[in-house]
Amino acid sequence: MDRDTAEPDAAALPGPNARKWVQFHQEHSAPSEYSHEFVWDVTREADGPFVTDVDGNVLLDFTCHIGAAPLGYNNEKVLSRLREFDLVEPMKIAGQDMYFGAGPTPDEAEVPGSSHLMEALVDASDQYGMDTVFLSNSGAEAMENAMKITHDLRAPAKYGVAFSGSFHGRTLGTLSVTKSKDVYTRHYPEVSGIETVPFCADRDCDAGSCDCGFFTGEGSRLRAMLSPEGGHVNPDEIAFLTLEPIQGVGGYRFPSEAFMSEVAAVTDEYDIPLVVDEIQSGVGRTGEIWASDHYAIEPDVIASAKALRVGATISRSEVFPAEKNRLGSTFGGGDVLGSMMGAFTLEAIREHDLLENATRRGRQAKELLAERTPEHVEDIRGKGLMLAVEFDTPDRRAAVVEAALERGLLTLGCGEKTIRLLPPLDSTEREIELGISLFCDAVDAVGPTATVS
Repeated sequence: MDRDTAEPDAAALPGPNARKWVQFHQEHSAPSEYSHEFVWDVTREADGPFVTDVDGNVLLDFTCHIGAAPLGYNNEKVLSRLREFDLVEPMKIAGQDMYFGAGPTPDEAEVPGSSHLMEALVDASDQYGMDTVFLSNSGAEAMENAMKITHDLRAPAKYGVAFSGSFHGRTLGTLSVTKSKDVYTRHYPEVSGIETVPFCADRDCDAGSCDCGFFTGEGSRLRAMLSPEGGHVNPDEIAFLTLEPIQGVGGYRFPSEAFMSEVAAVTDEYDIPLVVDEIQSGVGRTGEIWASDHYAIEPDVIASAKALRVGATISRSEVFPAEKNRLGSTFGGGDVLGSMMGAFTLEAIREHDLLENATRRGRQAKELLAERTPEHVEDIRGKGLMLAVEFDTPDRRAAVVEAALERGLLTLGCGEKTIRLLPPLDSTEREIELGISLFCDAVDAVGPTATVS
């Protein structure tokens, strides 16, 4: 496949082979979220945003596996490095309870390992004074460990603070700070003491114009909750305040500068540890290495995963427990291939100037969308290549996702009526033009009335 000339070529989807794979998979799989019945054929050609399915359809993927494949499929920026290494068994080792290297010394290593990945993450987080990393398997584990280390730091803490619309994972701990759809949390036990504050999703509002519920006539709901301000929560008993700098599953909701400045002011004034969930928004997706870099906040802990291929809890050494065995996981962070891929991804972002490319291509995408989208699109928003188009109804959103798939473009919904677009960080001008054109064709095809087949 030649990425420079590839075009989507899709017949009726799902095709007969895809239906067989889906049926085979679902014979033994627990019910979960499947956005569409696209079945990637890992044995066939794919490059960057272009991928072939089991029926031979070529599709343009603007989901990047919800950000977990930041450079798309079979990208030479990463694959060329992987070919230098003969893979070994076991690929999964005893995590941070066992060291591994790839040569006589770290400087002579043939390929990067988990130690190199941690070094790269510290470099990427130096603006926040971070110098310590705990690797794990997933984003949920990265968040769990963020909650654990801040509880240890602030012991005996009684509270945590989360925001409405948030999504932080599916473990019981992370579900306790997940405040979006009821289906994620209903009837599951919760960590006690979690306080919920409105997330100010009107990115243009200020304290005087806010109708999100965060700002009040006398300040903010966050500040008013604290006992020194007349509330019921002693800030000294808060283990952490956690937020997504840009809410993902909740609908790609971008906060206002006023909201983020108030969060920064309150956490700084009362010395409340700020945990930012960068699992979807981090590692270059927004045109900065961390979405937090766009705002006034100063994170104390960063939880990352997806694009890294492993989970990572990043902070300062004084935030982490000094006691051995306070943290640990036999298989946490010991994925040899995952650590390599994470290190290679960060290297590619740096060497190929992909932060600037994400900013430039994201600006292009928003301009193209603004030129063509009709009245029933309520909002176009984004930073870098973390893009969202919000429609007037959930049915129209669903119909556009379906119509886009029929044209060979993979997209994903989020929130109630929003479609997220996540092109690879190295997307070209041609690929953005092609993808946005297909997307707008899908919007036009749905028309003023929306029905879902």
